[in-house]
This record gives sequence, structure tokens and C-alpha cells, in this order.
Amino acid sequence: MNELLELRDFCRQIHCTCLADEPMSAHTTFKIGGPADLFIRPYDFKQARQVIRKVTQLGLPLRYIGKGSDLLINDCGIRGVVLSFDELSAVPSIRKDDETLIDCPAGASLTALCRFAQKHGLSGLEFAYGIPGSLGGGVYMNAGAYGGELCDVVEEVSYLDTKSSEEMKRKVGSLDFRYRHSWFSDHPDCLITGAAIRLQKGDSREIHAKMDEFMERRKSKQPLEYPSAGSTFKRPEGSYASVLIDRCGLKGRRVGGAMVSEKHAGFVINYDHATCQDVLELIRQVQQEVYGKTGFQLECEIKLL
Repeated sequence: MNELLELRDFCRQIHCTCLADEPMSAHTTFKIGGPADLFIRPYDFKQARQVIRKVTQLGLPLRYIGKGSDLLINDCGIRGVVLSFDELSAVPSIRKDDETLIDCPAGASLTALCRFAQKHGLSGLEFAYGIPGSLGGGVYMNAGAYGGELCDVVEEVSYLDTKSSEEMKRKVGSLDFRYRHSWFSDHPDCLITGAAIRLQKGDSREIHAKMDEFMERRKSKQPLEYPSAGSTFKRPEGSYASVLIDRCGLKGRRVGGAMVSEKHAGFVINYDHATCQDVLELIRQVQQEVYGKTGFQLECEIKLL
């Protein structure tokens, strides 16, 4: 396609990494997914804006990904362009006029942000330690764990309206944060570029101990030794997905290389070279049996591209 060739030439001119037919299995924590026509990795948001404008001008389909921690990508791959923010310059900083407010680029990993906060004696983000994603992805889905959610600490979000190319900001009150949902969930043309995180002063050693406690809980209860996209299902009102799946005797259920984890029933794992279709069929079976036996309808938390 001439448009793809033109975009590759443009990326070469601005010194932006651009890979053709790049396997998406190399860029998701599930380790599943066919090739993207073009996989582009900008190194800052200025370069990203240049690429977005060019892609829009050429009329090519465009998808954004961060660290790929909540994605299941089709075995056939992705037509058009995938813009990855995994290697963006992402160094948090503390406001000079407010020592409890961290300005953080969207590309920073949540784990790195937690470590930064701990180093500076700032508490309130410990729950996010070990969540395998970026700040941008976390804000997008209002990521949370162990009783905490990002909506508890986000004060303001910066974003790029890719249709108008305008840089804008929204305060927490207008972000429509709900369980695994934010305003950005309904506005896919708006690209999160950063967020201001409000924390509290605390003891660095106590914060470190709390982070270690959460990490040990993750390691002991979650199948971190296998590729996955984290929790497969959202928490249904009135119960927990893992409890319902376990009650239905579905731990260890396999379809091809996909399996319901025997360690934590809320995780579908890539046990043995699973395909996207393996995972989708296993999810369908789990949803069908849980609904038939308990009346609860499980909704997927992971996103399919």
C-alpha cells in the first residue's frame, strides 16, 4: 500500500523507529498476536504528534498501545498502524511549589512511579506496585488493586485530542472515573500524555514495606510465571469472578494452549503457545458455564484488538 510506504519514509526522515509486519506477540504480556502492518515507536510526544498528523493525513487506521498488559490481539494481526509508547521518555518529577504532587508522563510504568514516590517519601500509590502497565493505560481503565484505584490519587490528566491536535487537560472531577472505566474509555481519539498524582507525606521505609507486602501477595496468589493479560474478568456486583469460576470447577480448564490458572481462577493464562482463538473460546466457555450455574454474567476486563 502506497500510504504505508509513504509513512515509512516519513518516519525515517524524522528518525522514528518504524517496523513492518512486526509480530504483536512481542509487545503484549499475553505473548499473543499476529503482525501489525506498521509498528511505530516514537521517543517523545513531539515526535508522536508528528506521526499522528501524518497517519491522519494518509487516512490509515491507527491504534495506540502502552506496555500491552491488558490486550489480546488477533492472530491475524492489526491492519494499519500501531503506535507504541513503551519507550517514551518517562521520568516523573515533583512540583517545585507542591511537594506532594507528582507530574508523570503517560509512558512511565506504574511500578517505576511507585518506586519514585517511595524514594521521595510519598504515600498513597502502594497498591499499584507490581501492576504490569503504564500510567497512561492505568488512567484509561482506572486500574486498581487491594482496595485502591488510580482515581484515588489522580488530580489532573493531560491529553492530546488527535482530531484537533490540541493539547488539553481535565481535572479529576470531569474524568468520569468508575470501576475499570474513565472518560477516556469513551473518547478513543484522546491520547493520554501525562497525569498529576496527589499523594501524602509518609515514611519511606514504611512505604517500602507496604509495597513489598503487596508484591509478595501478588507472587503468592497470581500466576506471574505465565504470560497473561492480568485479571481476565471484571468483578461482578455481589461476588468475585475467581470465586465463581472456582465454584464451577473450571480451574485448569484448557482450550489449546490457553488455560484457566490453577493458582488463581480469575486469570486465563498462555500455558503453551496459545492462540487468540484459544483464549476467546476458553473465555466463552467460562462465561457460559458460570452464567448457567450461578446466574452471574462475567464481563471481560481485557481488550481485544
